[in-house]
Amino acid sequence: MKGLRHRLTRLTIIASGFLLLAMMAGLVLDLLYPPFMGRLRDHSTLVLAADDSVLRAFATADGAWRFPAETSAVDAKFLRYLKTFEDGRFGWHPGVDPIAIARAGFQAAAAGEVVSGASTLTMQTARLLEPRPRGLQAKAIEALRALQLTWRLGSEGVLDIYLTLAPYGGNLEGLRAASLGYFGKEPQYLTEAEAALLVALPQSPERLRPDRFPEAAKRARDKVLARLLAEGEIDQPAYQAALAEAVPTRRMPALSDAPHLAERLRRELPGQPVIHTTIDHALQRTLQTLLQRRSVNLEPGATLAALVVANDGRRVLAYLGSANYFDRRQFGPIDMVQAVRSPGSALKPFIYGMAFDELVVHPDTIMVDQPMRFGDWAPENFDHLFRGEISAREALQLSLNLPAVTLMDAIGAPPFAQKLTDAGFPLHLPKDAGRPGLPIVLGGVGVTLEQLVALYASFAEEGQVRALSYLANTPQAEVKPFIGALGSYYVTRILEDTPPPAAWLASGNRRQASRIAYKTGTSYGYRDAWAIGYTRDYTIGIWVGRPDGSFSGGRMGRDAAAPLLFEAFDQLPPSESALAGVPPAGALLVGNGALPANLRRYDTGPMMAAAQREQDKLRISFPLDGSTVPVAESDPILPLVLKAEGGNLPLRWLVNGKPVNSPPYLRQAQWEPDGKGAQRVTVIDSGGRSASAEIWLK
Repeated sequence: MKGLRHRLTRLTIIASGFLLLAMMAGLVLDLLYPPFMGRLRDHSTLVLAADDSVLRAFATADGAWRFPAETSAVDAKFLRYLKTFEDGRFGWHPGVDPIAIARAGFQAAAAGEVVSGASTLTMQTARLLEPRPRGLQAKAIEALRALQLTWRLGSEGVLDIYLTLAPYGGNLEGLRAASLGYFGKEPQYLTEAEAALLVALPQSPERLRPDRFPEAAKRARDKVLARLLAEGEIDQPAYQAALAEAVPTRRMPALSDAPHLAERLRRELPGQPVIHTTIDHALQRTLQTLLQRRSVNLEPGATLAALVVANDGRRVLAYLGSANYFDRRQFGPIDMVQAVRSPGSALKPFIYGMAFDELVVHPDTIMVDQPMRFGDWAPENFDHLFRGEISAREALQLSLNLPAVTLMDAIGAPPFAQKLTDAGFPLHLPKDAGRPGLPIVLGGVGVTLEQLVALYASFAEEGQVRALSYLANTPQAEVKPFIGALGSYYVTRILEDTPPPAAWLASGNRRQASRIAYKTGTSYGYRDAWAIGYTRDYTIGIWVGRPDGSFSGGRMGRDAAAPLLFEAFDQLPPSESALAGVPPAGALLVGNGALPANLRRYDTGPMMAAAQREQDKLRISFPLDGSTVPVAESDPILPLVLKAEGGNLPLRWLVNGKPVNSPPYLRQAQWEPDGKGAQRVTVIDSGGRSASAEIWLK
């Protein structure tokens, strides 16, 4: 008995030693010959919305749509169907199924030919990672790799690889790519029929492609469904319903929502396989449809852009660089969110905000809107009219130029530009500009839609500005002071009282109950039309124009961009809190008469006197002295309009010393030239003052 026990002990020790040596050898081989994961790492770049739905995907270098997939993001019934049909003991065996091998061997011996295979899902996964010609040697390597993969990754890790690399026909690889490509949906939401089809396709992906061979695909799917019914995975009603469901006969269009942002982030984050954004996918699609619908009314070459931001954290919810990314006639691929353009009057609220903060003026301070010169520059209002005495509040609401330039002159253009730079938003000055000048408040500078939206969003947070956030789960950008709480409060109260655009009011489709503070802008030559607005919770910017920078006929921010701004706000939940909020310390909520004496009226002093003298000076504004004036070829030559400024009415006009018949109490006249060449135009006012211009007609 002792001898038997001794022999058993020796055998146990020897067996344990062999087992230990085998494990050590396996460990060494595993370290020396790790599985090749190159194909797994080489997958499409995915740009995802905030809910992890796909905004856009970029094919791999070899042209494949290969999306990473995980079992946690797949419909549970698909996983059950896959295991039932392909590998019933998956999860129980170590990667190789000895029962399946024995069964396949007995069946082959009995029939004299191969009747069934013994390949497991893990062995198929090994083959997907390292494709090689079929044969016994390949099978042996796959079996060893299957054991290795299970050892390293476990069953769920192996399944994740299979779901990423399994072929589904054409350039579709992986379950997610197939589900999106054939059904236009994520694999969490598959029907029984759809799941069965995706179980069947990897068996022969090219022969069973539903977009090319729908009948073969249906037969393969129905075979899977029959097996599932036999195994009790589905009941008879579900089986019949699945059989009746048609297979897809075409692939879905390539995913391309928020394409400008997707391209941008892919450039900025090279090599990052999955990019998680803050985009609200449903809102993005809604606004894309809205912009495409509105762009139909634009002339050829013109387009629209929009940016929507949640003020809390400055999360970008929708990013539309053009109305249609794929319309090259409208320069669709150009991202107008980042394009540098003239803002027109869109910067005016910020100079007012600074003036309010520095107590230069109050919203009810009386200012003067009348012709003025600032050195050699004599700005005019957009409509060429002047309102005389007017409150700062009304001047901003009416977007008058002279009061805004007056405040810019008081604050200083360089300090204004520097404050923007310090806040992280440097202006783009003209190439020939040595330093910022007064015209920047009227649009003589370059900005982007992105910058304007970020700046306007600061008004909803007491003037605290921060960069916009495009990436989910990232720290918020640093907050920087810009406009103070007082200036932000005053500006917001003024802008929220600006009447909504008439076109939006007349549409009858308005749903937005919140008050919207907004400002429009129109650049020189009608090249750019802007509307930027905000509520307590959201800020939206709209741009309309021609990406090539050419003139546009009469397009203005209030008519072209503002109605679309309000339509965009209609797609958002209304803000429940008051826009302007609680008045900050120092706010004076009184009329002009109760203001401190220094805030009742803004005195331009010597500037006004100089402006008055300049206004009184008689001069010919057209044609200018020394100019060459083209005239149309006709007989007789068409009349030419002569214009004068300043002086005292009535006026008399002479050309080459001959009187020109004209209404004496107008500042213009019509002259009918009797020939081309040199001409001398003279105007004389009631006080005897005169001005002349030497011109050349050609």
